[in-house]
Amino acid sequence: MTAVLGTAGDSAANREGDADFDIVWPWSRPQRAGTGIVLRVKDEARSMPWVLPPLLRTATEVVLVDNESSDGTPDVARRVAEEAGLSDRLTVTSYPFRVSRCGPEHLHTPADSVHSLVWFYSWSFAHLSTTYSVKWDGDMVLTQEGEELLRELAWRLPGRDAVLYVPRHSLYVESDRVAYLDLGLFNAEPFGYPMGPSYPHVKAFEWELRIHPEGVDHVKLPEGTCLELKYLDSDEFAHWTDVDAFATSQRTRRKRREHQLFTDLVEGRWESHAASGLHRIEVPAGSDAHVVDHVTDVWLPAAERPLVDPSLRRLTAQDRPRGGRAAS
Repeated sequence: MTAVLGTAGDSAANREGDADFDIVWPWSRPQRAGTGIVLRVKDEARSMPWVLPPLLRTATEVVLVDNESSDGTPDVARRVAEEAGLSDRLTVTSYPFRVSRCGPEHLHTPADSVHSLVWFYSWSFAHLSTTYSVKWDGDMVLTQEGEELLRELAWRLPGRDAVLYVPRHSLYVESDRVAYLDLGLFNAEPFGYPMGPSYPHVKAFEWELRIHPEGVDHVKLPEGTCLELKYLDSDEFAHWTDVDAFATSQRTRRKRREHQLFTDLVEGRWESHAASGLHRIEVPAGSDAHVVDHVTDVWLPAAERPLVDPSLRRLTAQDRPRGGRAAS
């Protein structure tokens, strides 16, 4: 197993020769005990009010890396942090390069290019000052239970050789009052890692991958602690080269299910998926809650456990604890 970017020394230079976006490895400078979260975003302004506050309440620091948003995401994030009284925990920075989309485009982009997912992630995580790090997406929302558990882990994980797995359930948002929750797919990806040269980002076949040494502990949040928002009025697959890029691989089974559900929901066909774990959720009459708040605060806490029917579980390659394999 070979990391694509060498982590020896204090820094790494990109092939474009843009010194402002070279990577200065965080372990080359003093680090403080704690957990930092890296939130990479592009046009996620409408999700920030749900995504950002739980992270700010949980982590030692949150680094938001904006990749050329056109909807004012950085300004919305600053406002949300200010309203939460936690601006001191938020750092906002910008990555002004087009990043290769997942699939063939990513595979054909050199890892040491500023356009590579590997470089983008490595550069983003280099902004943390903490000994433990967690990757987060701009559409991932912690439930109240998830926030409480992650807050506890945020001070337990630093100093341990442990990888944190976060189960996610897709919530397809149709409107302010109606959404569809997919509980027919088991998906828990590794999102949390110690900061150090033994945990680098490497180039995998469809996307970037962060690898780890053998023998580390694996810690997993319970199901129902994190939602992944998908808006039916947007292009949720724009970060892929094309949908054919995940048409056949065992590694992309989850993406195929997401694309099928998304397509059918846009076209009004949801009933055919009810037997496979898809739930239509509507805010009750008389409530002025947004459907995202209703799902996190009311529906999920009252739902029967286990959330995912064991007979419906679909184990994907991303669910298996592993060190990973780098692509050349």
